[in-house]
Amino acid sequence: MALYSTKTILTFVFFFLMLSPPHFTASASTDFNGSVCLKVSPLKFISSVEEVITIIQQVTSILSRFNGVFGHSRLSTAVSDCLDLLDLSADQLSWSLSASQNPKGKDNSTGNLSSDLRTWLSAVLVNPDTCIEGLEGTIVKGLVSTGLDRIMSLVKNLLDEVLPINDQLATATTSDKFPSWIKHEDMKLLQADEVSADAVVAADGTGNYLNVMDAVNAAPELNMKRYVIYVKKGVYNENVEITKKKWNIIMVGDGMDATVISGSRNFVDGWTTFRSATFAVSGRGFIARDISFQNTAGAEKHQAVALRSDSDLSVFYRCGIFGYQDSLYTHTMRQFYRECKISGTVDFIFGDATVVFQNCQILAKQGLPKQKNTITAQGRKDPNQPTGFSFQFCNISADTDLLPSVGTIPTYLGRPWKTYSRTIFMQSYMSGVIRPEGWLEWDGSFALDTLYYGEYMNSGPGAGLSNRVKWSGYHVLNDSSDAIKYTVAQFIEGNLWLPATGVSYIAGLTV
Repeated sequence: MALYSTKTILTFVFFFLMLSPPHFTASASTDFNGSVCLKVSPLKFISSVEEVITIIQQVTSILSRFNGVFGHSRLSTAVSDCLDLLDLSADQLSWSLSASQNPKGKDNSTGNLSSDLRTWLSAVLVNPDTCIEGLEGTIVKGLVSTGLDRIMSLVKNLLDEVLPINDQLATATTSDKFPSWIKHEDMKLLQADEVSADAVVAADGTGNYLNVMDAVNAAPELNMKRYVIYVKKGVYNENVEITKKKWNIIMVGDGMDATVISGSRNFVDGWTTFRSATFAVSGRGFIARDISFQNTAGAEKHQAVALRSDSDLSVFYRCGIFGYQDSLYTHTMRQFYRECKISGTVDFIFGDATVVFQNCQILAKQGLPKQKNTITAQGRKDPNQPTGFSFQFCNISADTDLLPSVGTIPTYLGRPWKTYSRTIFMQSYMSGVIRPEGWLEWDGSFALDTLYYGEYMNSGPGAGLSNRVKWSGYHVLNDSSDAIKYTVAQFIEGNLWLPATGVSYIAGLTV
């Protein structure tokens, strides 16, 4: 056990307590039951969830026959992706079952049953769609598409049955910095001047491990306590995956510019977009701080993910995410990014998670000749999903390689990947890199009436609204009551879980 002596991570290490059963004081807003949260009886809801689980098992049985059959090919990777995605879905449905039967149980991860159910069911809706995308054009798709479509249809019905109920708790103050359910002995541990790192990774051999993946493999599964991995400065050329059973890992580096995990997997070389990620995390409650994730494949290799997250209630603080096309894949679940630097070209922040980016630097890069830059491609496909991207207090600018070409290479805030794509920029600075139209079509008139794109009180030469697109789905938010829906407190229920991570955040519209 090596000591990592720094006060900067002290409050981060008690995120694990979030995963223990929180003992909220019962109230009308937090003590949900089926009659309050659901449009149908809990028994009917449970029966429908069990039906989806049965179909997942059937599709998994079919896909398992092809696992490893196609050698080292993109199809083989796509089949493996599907099996992992369906496995994740089974877990998320299991959490939904448990929470709906016992709202105060261990899977009631925020205290807001409505938010939890809608988040988990939304992920179950996304996962089969990602599977189908990977199987596109293959014989395997034809064998499982009916089952996957049935899963998505049933989950859409389930989402419609969960009422969207907000639960606003007051923002934690200095006097109640530690949530009420933290035990006294844990408070003393967290207030200590030194914190033990459970694993130290050092490329120079001065730690317990030479690479990050070995340290991750050594972490306990389904861990209800924090597990701190300290990654010393250096460039680690490896692909890291934190699987679904690796809960509550906290990864701390020596700084965004000092600790770098680097890879180069990409679509052109035979990887699926999902599996191209340099760093991928599915285990719940993940926190990263002072570390960078990069994909060096380059613009010519097209889809090449630097970071992919399916980790519910995850935090990325002072992290770098660097790539070209598809740099950051916020695939599913609730995520928070604070003071991060994110760069790329085409759709470089994409996925269907529920995400708030706060005080982040968003940098458009120089891509391929005649290529248009799009910052976001949000993937919401059903109006009942709680998902979307919210950017607040961010800086949207050109990276150094794009600066000479700002006038000739157009950059847009986003384009609609799926039918109900939802993205909001508010209280952010936009440099002249952003085109006056602001937003770009995906394919003709696709989704222009059903998407939700919003802008609220932005500033800078790229924030002018007079020449913005005239789509019916585009909105200039003039009222704070509309904008507040996309703040940390309301959009990701941040007051219910972020205080336990120790990360700084702004709950509402004002600092």
